[in-house]
Amino acid sequence: MKDGALKALLPAMTAMIAASRAENGCIDYAYGPDLADPDAFVVLEKWESWAALDAHFETPHLKTWRAALTGAGLVSRDLVAADAETMRTV
Repeated sequence: MKDGALKALLPAMTAMIAASRAENGCIDYAYGPDLADPDAFVVLEKWESWAALDAHFETPHLKTWRAALTGAGLVSRDLVAADAETMRTV
């Protein structure tokens, strides 16, 4: 991203987090810094189902968020989804 873009994105990030957490099927939705790269951040999402995640991808706030990322000069993004049938605290 462009220098200073992450700081400039904070209002859009806050709006995206709040809107996503309010969606049906959202268990958790959070952003955090990548401590090894000051221009990167990590997104952690937990959804009740694949259908809830698919619905999330169609929301207006996600389209707004993607536009904000493009405007900030997003260089790349790596998205991975996983289905964990058994989760436990370690």
